[in-house]
Amino acid sequence: MIIPRTGIGLDVHAYAAEDSPRPLWLGGLLWPGERGLAGHSDGDPVAHAAADALFSAAGIGDLGTHFGTDRPEFAGASGVTLLAEAARIVRAAGFEIGNVAVQFVANRPKFGPRREESQQVLSDAADAPISVTATTSDRLGFTGRGEGITAVATALVYPRPAGAIG
Repeated sequence: MIIPRTGIGLDVHAYAAEDSPRPLWLGGLLWPGERGLAGHSDGDPVAHAAADALFSAAGIGDLGTHFGTDRPEFAGASGVTLLAEAARIVRAAGFEIGNVAVQFVANRPKFGPRREESQQVLSDAADAPISVTATTSDRLGFTGRGEGITAVATALVYPRPAGAIG
């Protein structure tokens, strides 16, 4: 019997300082005119949480293990690139990806009009279905005060059957 494994990923990024503006990358998409997030890579919490959930489900570390701030080659890296690499690492560890679900918490940007585009970009990167939802925190806490964006993800992976090529 093949028993699936689940994992959880969480990523939080503060908005970049006003005097050091950055573009906003969220859900694998560039959001022109929106304040960007601080981070070692592009700061995309949706892509990062998805990658972290995959690592968690496979039991092979976390985002910091594979792409930590001590790795200068990942400075400024695209979250989509990190997600694609995470999926490759998970498959190399003997797993297939069932799906990933991500929810982010933020006051803006308005995500609904670009949801399908984001899901397609992320799903293509992971070569697996990824769904993304958005919510607010009713102006409470870190995200409610407009200090940054939080994303949480779950992933389902399953061991590749013995002898399967992947």
